[in-house]
Amino acid sequence: MDIRQLQYFTEVAKRQSFTKAAASLHVSQPSLSKAIKHLEDELDVPLFHRSSKQLQLTDAGKAVLINTKHVLDSFQHLTAELSDIMELKKGEIRIGIPPIIGAAFIARLISEFKEQYPAVDLRLTEVGSKRIKQGIDDGSLDIGFICNIPFQKESFEVIKILKDPLVLVAHRDHPLSEQTNILVSTLENEPMVMYHSDFSLHDAIMEECLKNGFYPQIVCESTQRDFMLEMVTAKLGVTLLPRQIASEISASTLATIPLQGSPINLELGVIWKKNMYMSRAARAFAQTSEKYFREHHVN
Repeated sequence: MDIRQLQYFTEVAKRQSFTKAAASLHVSQPSLSKAIKHLEDELDVPLFHRSSKQLQLTDAGKAVLINTKHVLDSFQHLTAELSDIMELKKGEIRIGIPPIIGAAFIARLISEFKEQYPAVDLRLTEVGSKRIKQGIDDGSLDIGFICNIPFQKESFEVIKILKDPLVLVAHRDHPLSEQTNILVSTLENEPMVMYHSDFSLHDAIMEECLKNGFYPQIVCESTQRDFMLEMVTAKLGVTLLPRQIASEISASTLATIPLQGSPINLELGVIWKKNMYMSRAARAFAQTSEKYFREHHVN
């Protein structure tokens, strides 16, 4: 038994046809049939029902297919790691970034990483933390920044890189703008501009409001920080932003007010899937991110 036989068997099972599998694998049908027959002889079981109009797996074939997938996955991880070792830091990293972080946080980090590893291709996808975790879990993303840990730690590895308290952002004409700090309960009757429900911070804000005995009066939800600030500038409501992001607001019409006790925080982490091979390039990016935030931001 060899890897090639298992790859052939998996493709035939997937296509339910020797002809289609042979075309997909770019081998002749007789060679493919011979390889499958050798595999059946080695295992001493028939893997396919060949008498029916449509090729179907036997019960033994179904059992072999399940285990074959594990073997091929392990082989793929092994070859990927060996390729990484041979090619050093070349490769591609698919990275998920929540919009709330903003270009100011990420652009300098990306620039610093590219200076160190110019051969690595970075593919950035901007979505909320919930969808980033989904992408890491289904394999469409290699690594991602997520807001507000905890989550199912049994599924992910995580490096915590930042903890930043949320502050209130209000128009300077708003009565709250004159306060040195406020309680969350003060926001009970305030129209609020909120993050979209895809954002983990949306859940954190909702939870804190409910703890204080009220449901927030949401006037709109958005994935875009600039739009949220425009709504506040138009005096349509107040919003909550991480302190470091709020500190970059240049509009003179807006004021930031700390929350008393800082009960809500942006907790930023870098995550990847647990028990899966992580390329050297992706691991280098995680380490660079941790070092960058440690040196440039106060946690």
